[in-house]
Amino acid sequence: MDVYKTLREEAFEANRDIPRRNLAIYTWGNVSAFDPVKGIFAIKPSGVAYDALTPESMVILDLDGKLVDGILNPSSDTKTHCVLYREFPGICGITHTHSPYAVAWAQARKSVPVYGTTHADHGAEPVPCTGVMSPEAVENDYELETGKLIVETFRKNGINPGYLPMVLVAGHGPFTWGTCAAQSVYHGAVLEEICKMALFTVSLDPLADPLPEHIIRKHWERKHGPGAYYGQK
Repeated sequence: MDVYKTLREEAFEANRDIPRRNLAIYTWGNVSAFDPVKGIFAIKPSGVAYDALTPESMVILDLDGKLVDGILNPSSDTKTHCVLYREFPGICGITHTHSPYAVAWAQARKSVPVYGTTHADHGAEPVPCTGVMSPEAVENDYELETGKLIVETFRKNGINPGYLPMVLVAGHGPFTWGTCAAQSVYHGAVLEEICKMALFTVSLDPLADPLPEHIIRKHWERKHGPGAYYGQK
């Protein structure tokens, strides 16, 4: 009996969602699913195409990145996932892709302003882009330092990762997270659409102003605030 069956299946289904939502081609992305009670997570194996994945191919690790169960090498981004699970309490799924619009903003090293209500519905502040990693950090432990860079960016800017579940790593691409693996992929798809809309906006008007704060707050609060009235009860 596979005691990690449920966790493996969650990670498997979420990884298969990456190409379904056109967030990456070939092997350009990964999702992990975290069990906070056991302190372990399941993650996509490195370099394996999405259509070749099975639940059994998911790799189980602890938060130190030590192998718990599995026969394949885990994603090369595993240490980044470890850092985020340790430092951002409450998240139980992480997605990393190379979706083109999000990567475009990351390569331009620009945070994404809140230009409209679509963005405001999912985050009441700009999507941050980290700084460029130093040569020393790259040489030290690239994937570990990527995680630390994300955490530093949120802390330095006073951003709550529970309210804004997405980030751009400069020159690299997006990471998103959520309360489960499926939700982290959902946020990856949302981020890609936000970046696409923002790119069109600055193409039409390079000097476009962000949405006024009172409209941003209204859209955020009606969906997430104490008096939220969006959706069904």
